[in-house]
Amino acid sequence: MSTISSDEVARVAALARIALTDEEIDRLAGELDVIAGAVARVNEVATPDVPATSHPIPLTNVWREDEVVETLDVDAVMAAAPEASDGMFAVPQILGEDA
Repeated sequence: MSTISSDEVARVAALARIALTDEEIDRLAGELDVIAGAVARVNEVATPDVPATSHPIPLTNVWREDEVVETLDVDAVMAAAPEASDGMFAVPQILGEDA
């Protein structure tokens, strides 16, 4: 198994334009090496006869069934809004303010 060197971490950090100190580079090299080792161990047991799983316990959907219900009255909702215009909520403009 190859190890992840500090030089590799520094090169990738430079490509990503992430400023790291020498201590951070050394720490990340060690941490990434541990992660790579863990992935290698998983790959050892991931054989064709072992099914891929996303969760160790089977899960079922716990959401309720969709039901058609009566919607809110538009006039009542607009009456409760701080400001409305043409049947829609009026909000402050945030796009194009710099133009």
